[in-house]
Amino acid sequence: MNAADAPSERQQSPSSSERAALEQAAEWFALLQSGEATSADREAWRAWHESAEAHRAAWARVDRVGQLFQPIRKAPDPRGTVRAYRSATIDAGRRRLILGLAALAGVGLAGGAAWRPSLLPGLLLAWAADHRTATGEVREILLGDGTRVWLGTASAFDEDYTPALRRLRLVAGEILIDTAADASRPFVVDTPQGRLRALGTRFTVRLEDGDTRIAVYDGAVQAHAIDGTSTIIQAGWRARLDRGGLSPAEPASPASEASTRGLYIAQDVPLGAVLRELERYRSGYLTVSPQVADLPVFGSYPMTDPDRALAMLESVLPIRIGRPMPWWVRVTPR
Repeated sequence: MNAADAPSERQQSPSSSERAALEQAAEWFALLQSGEATSADREAWRAWHESAEAHRAAWARVDRVGQLFQPIRKAPDPRGTVRAYRSATIDAGRRRLILGLAALAGVGLAGGAAWRPSLLPGLLLAWAADHRTATGEVREILLGDGTRVWLGTASAFDEDYTPALRRLRLVAGEILIDTAADASRPFVVDTPQGRLRALGTRFTVRLEDGDTRIAVYDGAVQAHAIDGTSTIIQAGWRARLDRGGLSPAEPASPASEASTRGLYIAQDVPLGAVLRELERYRSGYLTVSPQVADLPVFGSYPMTDPDRALAMLESVLPIRIGRPMPWWVRVTPR
């Protein structure tokens, strides 16, 4: 399949209202394709679909794109199919197909992020990865050498163990790794921004905004950027790796380790930042009024139970949690 097979669409950027309708349609598509939709969900989708012509047009586009990728979902070798598509697809096609692919992968879409063409390879490869979690899911995996890996929400990695090397490739999201000792085989994690080599280590790796974020809690990690620079990050420190190199190390927060277990620890964190993290654990939209976005938040919140986390925030802050639609949560002043 190549980009020429995609349906003809307008080439200009979508308006904000068109983009919102497309994102909503992608969310509904993901839910209805998941096999978990209830009769109430289907009724809510029909009400949304019939409420506006823009909704019907957006649904037609997302559904059409989704049908194009049915062969990938059914292929006996989905990873090979994904790689073949990735190598054959041009940027214009990526931009047109991104919403349908995101829906098929089961990931939520938020704001303009849905339109970044660079997301396409990650979405496809995450769907075909060796180990992955859905939105809101966290999971612990024991690898063959005794290494333990905790996957955060909407995360994915590939495992490639050989007689000479233990290698993970982080495709999406974040992982916490507690490496097992093996003197004969180094342990590395590859990301689009470089390679991390564990030196008897417990550490987290997270892909965010085109960067690799590393935090070390035990031992050390040797970080190699794709520009050739290298540094050793010691326990208690964190750093960022991007295509321009390595950022200076700074003290690590224990909160980042807890996040891979689905727990968010806030110590004077703005409410808006807490809600951005919570968005990663749920589908749909979560918006916050500017009047309350900077309220300080303290405490521990169970991100894998978004409704409970929202209720806890509402109980301690002067905010109101509203749900204008089943897929939309709005946080406003009380």
